[in-house]
Amino acid sequence: MSQNGYEQEDDGLELPQDIVDNAPANFDHHDPDAEFGGHEARKKMERNLLRKLDARLSILIVIYILNYIDRNNASAARLRGFEKDLKLEGQQFNTLLSILYVGYIIMQVPSNMFLNHIGKPSVYLPVCMIIWGTISILTGITVNFVGALMTRFFLGFVEAAFFPGALFLLSKWYRRDELGLRSAMLYCGSLLSNGFGALIASGILNGMEGKLGHSAWRWLFYIEGALTVFFAAVAVFVLPDFPATSMWLSPLERRLAEKRLEEDVGISDNESTKSAGHAHGLVLAFRDWKVWWLAFALTSMVISLSFNAFFPTLSKTMGFNDTVTLLLCAPPWVFATICAFAVTRHSDATGERFYHIVLPLCVGIVGFIIAISTMNIAARYISLFLMASSYCGFVTFFAWISNSISRPPAKRAVAIAFINAFSQFGNIAGSYIWPTAWGPSYRNSYAICIATNGLAIVMCYVFRSHLNRLNKKLDEEEEENGKTEKGFRYMV
Repeated sequence: MSQNGYEQEDDGLELPQDIVDNAPANFDHHDPDAEFGGHEARKKMERNLLRKLDARLSILIVIYILNYIDRNNASAARLRGFEKDLKLEGQQFNTLLSILYVGYIIMQVPSNMFLNHIGKPSVYLPVCMIIWGTISILTGITVNFVGALMTRFFLGFVEAAFFPGALFLLSKWYRRDELGLRSAMLYCGSLLSNGFGALIASGILNGMEGKLGHSAWRWLFYIEGALTVFFAAVAVFVLPDFPATSMWLSPLERRLAEKRLEEDVGISDNESTKSAGHAHGLVLAFRDWKVWWLAFALTSMVISLSFNAFFPTLSKTMGFNDTVTLLLCAPPWVFATICAFAVTRHSDATGERFYHIVLPLCVGIVGFIIAISTMNIAARYISLFLMASSYCGFVTFFAWISNSISRPPAKRAVAIAFINAFSQFGNIAGSYIWPTAWGPSYRNSYAICIATNGLAIVMCYVFRSHLNRLNKKLDEEEEENGKTEKGFRYMV
C-alpha cells in the first residue's frame, strides 16, 4: 500500500482503499472488471446504477416544466388583462419577454463554473428554484411596466442556473451513447410545459377571476410560483451530486460510475479536472472555434423556434375563444414530446446526430410554409404540429454539444453554459419578430423562421464535415501506432 492509503496495482493504476477492501475475494488485477466481480456482475451492477440514476434524475423533468411555465406564463396572462392592468403600450410586452434573456445570458457561464467548483447540484439547483419561484410570485403583485420589468429581469438572472446546470449534471453521469435520450427526456419537460402549462393556465384563468379581489392573471403567477417553491424543497432530497461526491452510492458503485465515463472518453473527470483546473476550462472553451460555431448555429435555430413564446397568440389566429385557444395549444406539444423521445432514442441507438437534427428542422420548415400559404383553420393547426416537432432537432443538438466537447469537464461546463447563454440572443431577437401588426397571417415572421432554420442546417453540415475529418485523422494515428482497439471518436 502506498503512503496515501491507495493500493498500487501492477499496471500503475491506483484504487481507493475502501474499494479494495470491498472488492470480491477473487479479484483479478488483469481483468478490467475484476474489481466488480467479473463482467456479468459488472453488467448487473451497471443496470442497477442506471435505474437508480434515472429515478433520481427524473425530477429534472418536473423542474424543467416549472422552469418553462414560470418563464412563459406572461403569454397566457396576456389573454386575461395582463397588458391592460399594467397599462402596457407599444412594444412593452415584447420587452418584458426579451428582458428575461438578458439576465439569462449574463449568469449561465458563471453559474456552471460555480456548480463545477462546488460539486453540489443537490443544493445549488433547488436554492435557485426557490428564488425564481419567489420572484414569479412577486410578478403577480406588480402594478406597472417597471415593476414587471424588474421581476422578469431577475427571473432570468436566477433561472439561468438550471438548464446548463442540468445538462452538465447529466454529462457527469451518462456515457455519450446514453446522453441523447436523457437530454431528450429532460427537454421533454419544456415541451410538455408548453402544452400542460396552457391547460393549467386555462383552469386558473377561468376559475380564479376575482378571488380575494385579485385578477385571474395574478393568481396564475401566485399558484405557479408556489408550485416551484414546493418542488424545490423536494429536489433537495432527490437530486444526486457528482459521482465522486454522491454518498447515496456504495464505494464500488461510485467507482463504476467514474470508470464508465473514463472508458467512454479515455480519461476520468477527476484526472482531467486536475490537469486542466477549473479556471483553465474557461480559456479552453473560448479558444475552441467549435464552441463559437455551435453557439451561432444554436442561436439561428432558437430564432426559428421563437414561435414557442407566442404559441397562444398563433393559436388565437384560428378564431376561437380564449379557453379553446389555450386548450388547442396542448396537442401539438404532446406530439412533439413523443417525436423527440423517439428521435433521440434512435439517435443514441445508431450513434448518429446530424440527420436526427436536420430532418426535424426540415419538417418545421414545411410547417412554416403551410402557415404562410393559407389561413385555413385545419391547415394552420396542422402547421402548428409540424412547427412544434422541429424541437426534436433542437433536443438532439444539445446532446451533440456534450458529445463534441467531452473533456475536460471544466471546459465542458463552460462550453455548455456559454453556447446556451449565447443562443439566448436568438430569444431576444425572436421576441420582436412577431409584432401584432404582422398578424394574423404573420407571413414575415414565418419567413424569418425559414431563413434562420436554413442557416442552422448549413452550419450543422459544415460542423459534421469537420468532425468527419477529425475522426479520419484519429483513424490514421491509430493505424500508424499499431493500435488494434478503436479509441475515442466524435459522434456525427
